[in-house]
Amino acid sequence: MLRREARLRREYLYRKAREEAQRSAQERKEKVRRALEENRLIPTELRREALALQGSLEFDDAGGEGVTNHVDDEYRWAGVEDPKVMITTSRDPSSRLKMFAKELKLVFPGAQRMNRGRHEVGALVRACKANGVTDLLVVHEHRGTPVGFIVSHLPFGPTAYFTLCNVVMRHDIPDLGTMSEAKPHLITHGFSSRLGKRVSDILRYLFPVPKDDSHRVITFANQDDYISFRHHVYRKTNHRNVELTEVGPRFELKWYAGTGGHSRCGVALAPLYQHCTQEGLSEC
Repeated sequence: MLRREARLRREYLYRKAREEAQRSAQERKEKVRRALEENRLIPTELRREALALQGSLEFDDAGGEGVTNHVDDEYRWAGVEDPKVMITTSRDPSSRLKMFAKELKLVFPGAQRMNRGRHEVGALVRACKANGVTDLLVVHEHRGTPVGFIVSHLPFGPTAYFTLCNVVMRHDIPDLGTMSEAKPHLITHGFSSRLGKRVSDILRYLFPVPKDDSHRVITFANQDDYISFRHHVYRKTNHRNVELTEVGPRFELKWYAGTGGHSRCGVALAPLYQHCTQEGLSEC
């Protein structure tokens, strides 16, 4: 088992390094192509290999969606099989964090909630992988207030780290009624950059494919790198109008960091700070 995991890890890292080298070469070709089209000087660092890059440009084809990478493999079963989501908390959770985890369980169709106990992250990941779990969600708190949200796609990532703020739980609203557990329609807005599309994929693939007659809608709307989560059900009042009713919970997510790799125990722990400083979730 350990040898198999080590082999899979080496294959994953090798493939990721190859794709990074291909992406770097593609970026150099694009710089040369733009310089030639705009009749500008070729960048100094590319002048030695400019002729070779220009020659290879003749055979390049972007294809349907450009250059593909290992992201395709991570979600290759998306839409074919329903995701299996496991939700847990930090150690010694307060009553409010437990309530928040219960509400998240209802948000994601088919999700299960697991008591953390004294288990370490590595043990949780191994248990999830052994039982076919596709995504592990861990929520954290500070003095009874949910403040952290981690999403890890198994077995090899990616893993996303979010900060939680402005959390309003269903338990805080009186006489709200029961929540529909139908598979929801999804609305994602404002994820236009490369990183934004990556984060959008991480979030939307937590949900199964909905049925056409589902009246449940979940929205992830990005504005200034704050992702607003809203949960509604709609009802048709006539053939032209619909009525939206918010059923909660609601909160804001702030992208903190993420990575596609994994540590020894199988979950990514090293944040990529360059994502936070160099690229936002939407293009200006």
